Amino acid sequence: MTVEREPRGEARAPVVIVLLVVIGSFFLMPEQLLPGPKWLMPAILASFLVALVVTDPGRIDRRSVGVRRIRMGLVVVLVGGTAWATVNLTTDLINGGTEISDSATSLLRAGGLVWLGLIVSFAFLYWELDLGGPGERAHKRREHPDLAFPQDANPSICRPGWRPVFVDYLYLGFTNALAFSPTDVMPLAPWAKLAMAIESFTSLLILGLVIARAVNVLQ
Repeated sequence: MTVEREPRGEARAPVVIVLLVVIGSFFLMPEQLLPGPKWLMPAILASFLVALVVTDPGRIDRRSVGVRRIRMGLVVVLVGGTAWATVNLTTDLINGGTEISDSATSLLRAGGLVWLGLIVSFAFLYWELDLGGPGERAHKRREHPDLAFPQDANPSICRPGWRPVFVDYLYLGFTNALAFSPTDVMPLAPWAKLAMAIESFTSLLILGLVIARAVNVLQ
């Protein structure tokens, strides 16, 4: 009897789909929130996406300094672009008098797109930094993780050889941004605690200001 081995590495499709969604969201975002013309961020992100597919084809399992640098570059661009949009949106909401802050429709759309960027940016950050990234996680046992998932605390509830994949980190980014605190995933490493704190605070800032301004405009 032959026992089938579980494929090493994680599927690429969720990462590609989410990146394509983010690329599309930058086209929909007001240009005054962006660090350049509307095509700049999508072009940079698309370049990183192509580079990742070319250097690590198939399942995501390659342990390479070059591939790691590409993924880290992608994370830096995502976080930097989202931070830029968040600062500009916050400034706009506080000062008022612009097309975004004076229109409930434009305000909710811009706020929703920035919030989406926040979730995805931190999802990629968690995905890349936990235990050295997806390439490293594909080749070693899950011991002393930076982020403790329920399966880490209770191995009996998961299949043998379980490892978190991108969707798990995307869920973490969403729940942390919505609950403003850890839900089922606990940060263990200092960087993880700091990152989750920053995401929670930024999410609270975006949602609080957007909702307050939208209510004011509608009244």
